[in-house]
Amino acid sequence: MGKMGIGSSTIEKELKAIKPMAHLVNPIQKEEFKDRIKKACDLMNDHNVKVMYLHAGTNLYYFTGMRWNSSERMVGALLFSNGTLEYIAPEFEKGTLLDFMLIEGHINCWKEHSSPYELFANIVAEKGVGEGEVFMDEVTPFFVTNGILKANSRLKLVDAKPITAGCRMIKSPSEIAIIQQAMNITLEVQKAVARILRVGISAKEITDFINEAHIRYGVSSGSYFCIVLFGVDSSFPHGVKSPKNLEEGEVVLIDTGCRLHDYLSDITRTYVFGEASELQKRIWKIEKATQQAAFYAARLGQSCASIDEASRAVLESHGLGPEYELPGLPHRTGHGIGLDIHEWPYIVKNDETVLEPGMCFSNEPMICVPNKFGIRHEDHIYMSDEGPKWFTEPMHSLEDPFNFLKN
Repeated sequence: MGKMGIGSSTIEKELKAIKPMAHLVNPIQKEEFKDRIKKACDLMNDHNVKVMYLHAGTNLYYFTGMRWNSSERMVGALLFSNGTLEYIAPEFEKGTLLDFMLIEGHINCWKEHSSPYELFANIVAEKGVGEGEVFMDEVTPFFVTNGILKANSRLKLVDAKPITAGCRMIKSPSEIAIIQQAMNITLEVQKAVARILRVGISAKEITDFINEAHIRYGVSSGSYFCIVLFGVDSSFPHGVKSPKNLEEGEVVLIDTGCRLHDYLSDITRTYVFGEASELQKRIWKIEKATQQAAFYAARLGQSCASIDEASRAVLESHGLGPEYELPGLPHRTGHGIGLDIHEWPYIVKNDETVLEPGMCFSNEPMICVPNKFGIRHEDHIYMSDEGPKWFTEPMHSLEDPFNFLKN
């Protein structure tokens, strides 16, 4: 192992050393999906709303266990406040829908030449909602909402976020356990990446390695995403069209994650290959202090905005920013994570969502120095009954980013 765990290994050696870890945690069980439906119904009754539409995608899966990707054909489910589920799908997909069904409900089918929107309007009318409010999954495509309103203009389609986010923001112990294991796997992949670095290695070689490493840890789908940036490329938070190869003395930024039992990991590690410049050292230390300040600001009962404000206060004390100006932090401090890589809560100015136990979100107050480099430390936090807890331990120092000396 090279200095700080960086370099001196090979792709073949690292892949061969991997032992599967994904099997050490269980997926969400049927009873938990039933509990989610009950909580959603309780919230719907609190809001005096009789029905909520769940469109194909992560909201449909979260509440019903039904895995179905959104497409140009309307597929979804109507959840009524008494717990009744009415699925909507094309007639020719009925057999497949039955195969994927976990929580039972009646399947209402539409043929290719007929209107699923009229079917939707008829179902809710038969259940006593011929007019008034229908909560709509916030990711429902416009063509669906537009079609529904043309089928029945007396319906008022309302954002279902109070229900969807109200449930999904608060993770259960089983959800946190899955996310924890996904994070554990991705952190080990990050360590292995550092060990295979060499001058001239390409971003593609690393991306391919990261994908294969996730697979060997037991994540059959491999990497959910992968950003590999060297040198000046790292000053662009989400990458560049044609990433450069690694040179001596350059910043290395690796941002990746995987999907385990439908839940996601997301970790960024940033360090220097070779000797760091004084500017690289200075910005790296400021980034670490900023990330730590954000962690300390994550307090039960405080707002998401207060975390973002704490980040910017540190940056401004070092002459960076202010606000979203560069050099400094051009984006929010963090985002929630779960079934989606970015979901509620969002750690950003003006978001007054109150922090509660069960919330999970990233802490990544990146510092971008235009035309030079960017430094992003990204670890995730979950809120426990006692306050914030790390899913993964932050980087220790520029000399020892993966905490080898500390451990």
